[in-house]
Amino acid sequence: MSIPLAQNGVGSPAVNITVFGAFVLLTLVVVFRAGRGNRTASDYYTGGRGFTGTQNGVALAGDYLSAAGFLGIAGAVAVFGYDGLLYAIGSFVGWLFALLLVAEWLRNTGRYTMGDVLSFRMRQRPVRAAAATSTLLVSVLYLIAQIAGAGGLVALLLGITDKGGQAMVIAVVGGLMIVYVLVGGMKGTTWVQILKAIALIVVGLVLTFWVMGRFGFNFSSLLGQAAATSPHGDKLLGPGLQYGRTELSKIDFISLSLAAILGPASLPHILMRFYTVPNAKQARQSVVWAIWLIGGFFLMVVTIGTAATALVGTEAITASPGASNSAAPLLAYRLGGELLLGVVAAVAFATILAVVAGLTITASASFAHDVYANILKRGDAAPAQEVRIARRTALVVGLLGILGGIVAIGQNVAVLVALAFAVGASANMPSLVYSLFWKRFNTTGALWSMYGGMTVAIVLVIFSPAVSGAKTSMLPDADFAFFPLVNPGIVSIPLSFLLGALGSYYGRRDAGDAQRFAEMEVRALTGAGAAGSQSQPEPAPRSPSPSHFVPRTPAGHRSRPQSKA
Repeated sequence: MSIPLAQNGVGSPAVNITVFGAFVLLTLVVVFRAGRGNRTASDYYTGGRGFTGTQNGVALAGDYLSAAGFLGIAGAVAVFGYDGLLYAIGSFVGWLFALLLVAEWLRNTGRYTMGDVLSFRMRQRPVRAAAATSTLLVSVLYLIAQIAGAGGLVALLLGITDKGGQAMVIAVVGGLMIVYVLVGGMKGTTWVQILKAIALIVVGLVLTFWVMGRFGFNFSSLLGQAAATSPHGDKLLGPGLQYGRTELSKIDFISLSLAAILGPASLPHILMRFYTVPNAKQARQSVVWAIWLIGGFFLMVVTIGTAATALVGTEAITASPGASNSAAPLLAYRLGGELLLGVVAAVAFATILAVVAGLTITASASFAHDVYANILKRGDAAPAQEVRIARRTALVVGLLGILGGIVAIGQNVAVLVALAFAVGASANMPSLVYSLFWKRFNTTGALWSMYGGMTVAIVLVIFSPAVSGAKTSMLPDADFAFFPLVNPGIVSIPLSFLLGALGSYYGRRDAGDAQRFAEMEVRALTGAGAAGSQSQPEPAPRSPSPSHFVPRTPAGHRSRPQSKA
């Protein structure tokens, strides 16, 4: 049975849009109801820290199981077989780093954003500026991937093949995303993520059991049919179709793996989720729930991608609007016709909306809290005005995501997300690890690591085959690539760690650093004072003596300064 790709789309556009509209309406109702409780900055940024570990774990899974996790990886498995599976493995392993190195420590030492953690020990204004720059950059890159996936998905629903029509679709997606953020804040966004995570897992279970039932619950039979259908034959089931053909492609895979493993624990919208729970124990429980849900879902995605090869065919997938991102919806149409296609596409679209809303609120919160409130207003901004600035920033971030999504139409969203992982890991991971665990780390090291890491990663991405020089590039008609790897992680991430170390050794020590590190260590391990966590006052730039620093007790109260001997 071939999949009809007529001008009116796959299946019935009326059924597709009806199911799609019902899901969007349901999520909008959730957002409006949850948004009515937003009265303070804490409500808008963190949902009032009122979510349990289980709820936040489901929301984390919903935040992470994005267009890349569903559409992109399923498409990569369908087209490249074993090599596509490697995306899922690397992304899943990354959550172990989030559990062991980030979740509990971050929740105990911060308040709203990553900038709170980094500025706890260091000079507040330059470090907050760097953290906000990194957050905005990574969030926009991740937004581009999600919105591009949404454009391809709705193009498949409506049979829109020209880029102008897909650009209009992306604009609508961006508009809905902005409404979610402006109205619902973190509370509304979290409930939408919980709702769509449950729906996505249910859809994955339905597709997986349906497919396995077709093959007598024999996975070997499914693999045999996929190999027989694929133009690559048995090579589909072994490594090499995408990353094993040349030595360069093998190095590219190592680079991708490094970014995929360190990326999840470096993404600002993932880090911010740890502040929506009341304590570190619930933050740790959140990650445990997320690991189980994400791991189980990726097993289903591998089955779905393999079944798409077996039942739909690689040629039909790559020829459809959305290219490889269409593998899961096309499989749904092959199995259950118009209704199942509409349900799968609507759930995937709700997935994208929830993720982009989380990204947008993270970027807007970072600018409003780190830049406006703590840099421009020096901590004296009224909470209501801070929230207003956050909402205005959400508009700007949404527009940037829309423009980038239009440029990235037709790209595999899993590849785009891997690039965001590389930039996030290069800019954020070294500074977070050093700040939490290295006593010698200082402001100079943080700035060298963050600005150096993100600059190198972005420059290498711009001049890589991901942007120009290949048929699959964002700009296939241009060729200004000189960096041979698609993913820059193997260069930019180690270099960022090195820059952080060099900056710490060659830069001037921050006054009072020993006391602040001791307090941060106590707070990170015990949670004492975490509820009222605030950054330390910025030390005087010329004071070499710790006696000028007024320390705080682990509970967060000022103690009397020690008199000089």
